Amino acid sequence: MKTKFLYTIVIAVISSIWIFYPNNSGADEKPINKDIIKFSHQLHKAADVSCADCHSGVSESTSLTDRLLPVKDVCASCHDVDDDTACQTCHYEEKFEPLIQSTSELVFNHKFHVIEQKTDCESCHIGLTEVDYSSELKTSNPSMMSCYQCHNDKSVAANVCESCHISTVNLIPQSHKSVDFFKNHKFSANHPKADCAMCHDNNFCESCHVSTNGISSANTATDFYTPYSPHRYTDNVKQQQITRVHDLNYRFSHGMDARGKNSECSTCHQTETFCAECHSSMGGDYASGGFVPKSHSDPNFVTIGVGTGGGVHAISAKRDIESCAACHDTQGADPNCILCHTDADGIKGTNPRTHAAGFMKNINGDWHGDFGAVCYDCHTDPFAISQTAGKGFCGYCHN
Repeated sequence: MKTKFLYTIVIAVISSIWIFYPNNSGADEKPINKDIIKFSHQLHKAADVSCADCHSGVSESTSLTDRLLPVKDVCASCHDVDDDTACQTCHYEEKFEPLIQSTSELVFNHKFHVIEQKTDCESCHIGLTEVDYSSELKTSNPSMMSCYQCHNDKSVAANVCESCHISTVNLIPQSHKSVDFFKNHKFSANHPKADCAMCHDNNFCESCHVSTNGISSANTATDFYTPYSPHRYTDNVKQQQITRVHDLNYRFSHGMDARGKNSECSTCHQTETFCAECHSSMGGDYASGGFVPKSHSDPNFVTIGVGTGGGVHAISAKRDIESCAACHDTQGADPNCILCHTDADGIKGTNPRTHAAGFMKNINGDWHGDFGAVCYDCHTDPFAISQTAGKGFCGYCHN
């Protein structure tokens, strides 16, 4: 009885909180001009109303703290503001509030741009005349790329951040905040429409990439240093630190990327020069086959014969077949594997074993009806067509 009474009290308290506690779900939502007034930039543009007709204070404004949005007197030049019956043409019922002007951390002089430089409003505020409210645009203010059309140290204006930005602390593009940007920024930098130069120059890149061995030159292994070796300098500029680009053990696994992502490698390295330092034939020409890993020279790397286990290469292949695939195509295009791993005579137990005992024994695979199945790349079976039990490849399972 006491437990039931306690539950009743708890439910009553929770219900009271739910009913009487103020709902602040929308308290943090900031009002926008769309909630204050009915307006359309697109409609006014169609009526041949210019930007200056409404934003009359812009031509004299020297700071973004100036009031730049229209006031009632400006609207009165076209609208009959004394007609009480027409208020709802623009105003929502019982809502007569001044328009909200957003704040900015930029230094900007509209008078200089509009009057002295004769800059058209739509050159910066792109797309504003095609929408009703500025909030409908992805960005109502000019993008950095729009500013860069003039502020690029080449055509019209300087490109010094402090000329426009009060604070440079948060001037980081959204794309730079992704976790893999440091690794993948080279693709953006190598793009024909790369805009890195808006903020960065060669001096910035040289903190990691020395200009003398950049993408357009050889970029050889001698242009790098490890954190455990003395720093090297070229023309008084420190060379690239290899750990800023690849992991320290990348030398032992780079083959997989070189085979599968060669276009990525070529963003920084030229195959004929960089790779040839290690991968070269006896004559000095570039040839990936000219370089053999040290492990391949061990006497027990490959052991021949049934029951030998295949040697070290068999163990390595089972542990990390991807490393093998960096040089050897395990699908059969390269004959290295199938020189030994094949069943030319169709007799069980006479060739090196590739599969574990009982491999796919209870599976009705496609090799039963499709003589183009991948199994027949290695298994040769003249008895398969007649499906003679106990002989050839079929005899592995069917006795």
